[in-house]
Amino acid sequence: MEESLSLSLSLSCPLSLLSFFFLFTLSILSPISNAQLSQNYYTTSCPNVESLVRSAVSLKVQQSMAAGPGTLRLFFHDCFIRGCDASVLLTSSTGDDENHSGADLTLSPDAVDTIKKAKEAVEGDPQCSNKVSCADVLALAARDVVSLTGGPYYKVELGRLDGKVSTRAAVKYGLPGPSFNLDQLNALFSANGLTQTDMIALSGAHTIGISHCDKFIRRIYQFKDPMPYNPPINLTFLRQLRQTCPMSYQQSSFVNLDPISPFKFDNAYYQNLQRQMGLLASDQVLFADRRSRGTVNLFATNQTAFEEAFVAAITKLGKVGVKTGSDGEIRRVCTAVN
Repeated sequence: MEESLSLSLSLSCPLSLLSFFFLFTLSILSPISNAQLSQNYYTTSCPNVESLVRSAVSLKVQQSMAAGPGTLRLFFHDCFIRGCDASVLLTSSTGDDENHSGADLTLSPDAVDTIKKAKEAVEGDPQCSNKVSCADVLALAARDVVSLTGGPYYKVELGRLDGKVSTRAAVKYGLPGPSFNLDQLNALFSANGLTQTDMIALSGAHTIGISHCDKFIRRIYQFKDPMPYNPPINLTFLRQLRQTCPMSYQQSSFVNLDPISPFKFDNAYYQNLQRQMGLLASDQVLFADRRSRGTVNLFATNQTAFEEAFVAAITKLGKVGVKTGSDGEIRRVCTAVN
């Protein structure tokens, strides 16, 4: 193993009482929806939906490096807050929407524009007008950016409705933090019907994309308020991070989540963890904790195993909190309810 530095010795930190109560409440709400999704949902109503979305996504990914990973992150954030209902795309004139809170503040504008363009392409087909939900467009777009960046192409189950509610408060405890330990990660994913293996596979999406300095600045410096648990970090990698992110860093400064192949959807993310080059503490903990290390090692050495697990996990994720009946609608415009 390459030279490394452990900035803390503790192997876990407890969830706050409020956070634990929130997660427990979520865990008893059966987050995986019983709504009947189908790969052939639009066969007669909008047979060209997949090609329409893929063409729009492909063009946007060519235009912007942020569009691919940003769209995948958008899908994850959407499903974890109110279920996969495109509520993350809703905007409010008062600012009381998911986009104005917590981690959603850094969602990529290019990713939002990707879904806008894809929805416009679908609505532009007379056969498809007002028949395809923004939630389904987002699910298809997430699949497309995975395959367009070198990852697996998989069938997407469709038939979601769009949600009618989006609030800032919903985001506060609904997303994993960059310093989460394994227990916290498992608790949050379990509350959404996902296993530890699902969580590790979905974390592999960090093989593309970036993170701004503020998300890991405490990990690379010894502050007066150090992180409760900071997994080991490769010293050479640490020095590189400190050069890009000095203590007086610029707000716009960022680092690739995968320093080896940042634009390719592959299993290099797990190989980085083996080298103690996980950017976020919540990444590196997957290798540092013995309970999850075996799965990391498997995915690091077997690309096929990772891809199969990722497809299984994101398919499960796509079923979280699916809206049915009067709880949802098919939005004409993704940023506003009808």
